[in-house]
This record gives sequence, C-alpha cells and structure tokens, in this order.
Amino acid sequence: MAGHEIPEPADRRQVADSTVDPLAADQTRHACDPAFLHGVVVGFDGSTSSERALAYAIGMARRSGSGLIIVHVANRLPTTVWAGCEPPVFVDVPDHRTEVLGLELACADYLAEVPWILVERGGDICHELEEVGREYSADAIVVGSTHGLVGRIFGSVAGRLARRAQRPVVVIP
Repeated sequence: MAGHEIPEPADRRQVADSTVDPLAADQTRHACDPAFLHGVVVGFDGSTSSERALAYAIGMARRSGSGLIIVHVANRLPTTVWAGCEPPVFVDVPDHRTEVLGLELACADYLAEVPWILVERGGDICHELEEVGREYSADAIVVGSTHGLVGRIFGSVAGRLARRAQRPVVVIP
C-alpha cells in the first residue's frame, strides 16, 4: 500500500485491547449516563453567581438539545489540619449541602425544560469540573465569576479553569 506512515507521538495514550486485559476494557468505558454525553457541565453551589451560571447553562443545553450536568464540589480538608500528620491526606468533610441543593433543584420549575443530573464530587473545584467534563465529553463548562477578597488572593475558579480546561469555559458575571 502506497502512502506515508505518520509516527505516533510519544505522549499519545495507547488504546486498550479488551481481548488482552479485561481490566483495561473497563478503564476505557464511560462510567456516566450516555444520555448526558456531550452535555453542558455547570458548577453550582447555591450562590448568586452560580444561580446565574445555572440559568445560562439551562438555556445553552435547551438550545443545543443536550443534557445538563450540574456539579457540586463538596469540601475536602487535609487531615493535617486536624491530626498534624506529615503527608497531606485529604478527608471528606460531611457536606449536607449537596442534599439540600438536590432537593431545591428537584422542585425548580425552570429545570423542567431540560434533562439534568446532579453530580457530587470532592476535591479541587477546577479539577473536578474538568474531570466531569472529560467523563461526559461535555461541549462546555459554565461557571459563575468569583467576587471578593478570597478570589483575588487565591485566584478565581473561573480563571484557573479557563487556563487549564480542555473544552470551552463560559464565565457568567
């Protein structure tokens, strides 16, 4: 066969061959609901800016005919805060806010326009939003802007996410 061979980049991941290793086949499958593939991911914590982001994401999902993946990232604190141990190990802090947000969203009339799910994660907000976006092959991630001193000192979630995300990030003021 005539043609040129294109060398594979060194950093390209190999596709798992499910006939060789059954565990590799499990790693390549999506663990998410296929009805929400190529949906819109929105970060939501109940704040005013996240409510605006949710409203925009609903419209975006409705216009594109896709599902809405609402992500709430729960608090995680290093155990060094409590135990004084050396390697920072993260522990989940009980966060009942996700349950409350889920109930509020279930009763919301404005969410009847699109199919939606609520995903709870724990950890760094930027990392978790991008991870959910990757898992669902999201078309976009929508977040509200951060106002105040904390965002200025540590950097806003929207700014950090926009710098490192592999998909479009929409920041709602």
